Amino acid sequence: MLQQQLTTLLAQTNIALTEKQQQQLVRYVELLTKWNKAYNLTSVRLPEEMMVKHIMDSLVVAPHLPGHHYIDVGTGPGLPGIVLAIALPNTHFVLLDSLGKRVRFLMHIKHELGLDNVTPVQSRVEEYQPSVKLDGVLSRAFASLQDMVDWCGHLIDHSGKFIALKGVFPSEELESLPTGVKFEQKIALEVPNLDAQRHLIILSKD
Repeated sequence: MLQQQLTTLLAQTNIALTEKQQQQLVRYVELLTKWNKAYNLTSVRLPEEMMVKHIMDSLVVAPHLPGHHYIDVGTGPGLPGIVLAIALPNTHFVLLDSLGKRVRFLMHIKHELGLDNVTPVQSRVEEYQPSVKLDGVLSRAFASLQDMVDWCGHLIDHSGKFIALKGVFPSEELESLPTGVKFEQKIALEVPNLDAQRHLIILSKD
């Protein structure tokens, strides 16, 4: 049933996934549903809702990530990092979260799905130092743009991007960006079967 739902949702996008990738996404939803009962990883309880609100909501970002090294800060149960790692097997994602139970879940997912392109890390974002040059910092429902820039500024240089997954276009947050940071681009995202606004906000260092 989940496989059929995913196929139907993908048909409404321009995202092409292999059968293996689709199976990995379905398995991820199954495991998230199972672990959620004990670990309370997400407020979305039903797997068919997760497929829209988590999987598709993350997948639509994939076409907009040109680099090969990203960090997903405050990743929670791996959103959007796990989904993007499945969709973009040649791109590496550090999945950063401060809660041990979430990182244990991510380690299980990495092993269970055979994802060699993810590195789960338990750390506060302010304390984490990347071992490679990052193309971008991703955040989904993690913090305001101001906080994202303040907490994650040390993770990228002038060639890297801050990439925030937002709902309604955050006009006020953009007006109060700190000096040294510039607004580069907004991308309106269409998520199949989701009746809500979604925007990708891309910032860089001045």
